[in-house]
Amino acid sequence: MSPYRWLPTLAVAAALASPAHAGPLTFAQALDRAAAGAPSLQAAALQTEAARASARAAGALPDPKLNVGVEGFPISGPNVGRPSRDDFSDVRVGIMQDVPNRARRQAAVAGATAAISQAEAARLVALRRVRVATALAWIDVTYAERRLAAVDQVLTSLRPLWEAQPAAVAAGRQRPGQALTPVQTRATLEDQRSEQVANLARARAELTRWTGETAPSVVGATPDFNIDPAGLRAAVETNPTLLTYRSAASRADAEVKAARAAEHPDWGWEVAYQRRDPRFGDMLSAGVTVSLPLFASTRQEPLLAARRADASRVHADREDARRGLAAQLDADLADHDMHHDQWMRTTGTVVPAARQRADLETASYAAGTATLADVLDATTALADAKLTALEREAMVVRDGARIVLTYGSDQ
Repeated sequence: MSPYRWLPTLAVAAALASPAHAGPLTFAQALDRAAAGAPSLQAAALQTEAARASARAAGALPDPKLNVGVEGFPISGPNVGRPSRDDFSDVRVGIMQDVPNRARRQAAVAGATAAISQAEAARLVALRRVRVATALAWIDVTYAERRLAAVDQVLTSLRPLWEAQPAAVAAGRQRPGQALTPVQTRATLEDQRSEQVANLARARAELTRWTGETAPSVVGATPDFNIDPAGLRAAVETNPTLLTYRSAASRADAEVKAARAAEHPDWGWEVAYQRRDPRFGDMLSAGVTVSLPLFASTRQEPLLAARRADASRVHADREDARRGLAAQLDADLADHDMHHDQWMRTTGTVVPAARQRADLETASYAAGTATLADVLDATTALADAKLTALEREAMVVRDGARIVLTYGSDQ
């Protein structure tokens, strides 16, 4: 018995029994937690264990058969119902063993080996999917917290202006109707805050799904993903999705071999002991059976053609998947470049311009040449610009995580 056969099962048990992680999660810790305890990965590990267990029986001979019977029992004539008087009557006990041809057994072993590879490739696909989803959830929590903090900062900075509005109206510096502008602005900002609170709750729920942490919080800097287009394109060939198709192709090829092996005869043997009346003596019989595939054109050949067509289909599907991965990678890289350019324009142009406008309007308000509504409008525009910058930064980081973890290595 292989000492490795229980490793996947033990890993699942350890993941289920391990205590919950205490404290905030860094990016790497979140990925490790998901890889160790995601139910989908536990299921994939058990699927691999099932394939390995099944492979141990592949290529083995079928179970022998016990043959027990009565032969030559008289039912007419002078000895009817009295087998002891007939030297042809006996009790037969025998063993039969079917022996499939060697090519058929080798094809069964090849198919079982391919099934193990297919299950392992599926596990790698599931692992990559879990890592990507966990990474995006961690990033979403990080930036949802930052956006919520940005809105709270704006609300705090505007509180003195809102409190000064009634005094300005009473002193005649502002018209009574202008007192409604801060109310509307504050309501708009409170709406934005409620939206950010909901976004944070959704992101934490998604992170809980993958890490198992009931109340997840994040800590540490966001990862800086190095996008190497040439390296990523080269890694497409070893992507776990394509490994799945490669394993499926190996399994289909094994089925072709099994169908071809059916064109060759199988055989079997039998040994039997025949117990008769002591007056006549016991007997021993032995024999061999051989299958005769005489009608291959209507039986074996159509099945062989079907298996060959299946194998060709799997190879075609793999090429289609490879082209799809390559095209999706190029599309994701293009989106990443676009999001990065938009982020740079927002942080380099939009936010500085909005900040300068807010400063100028605040100075004009202090000099009595601008209204409070002007200051609130400029400040709100600055808050929107900062939130847009954070959203675009989050998109860039999400792009990097998704691209590297989807198309790169699993390290």
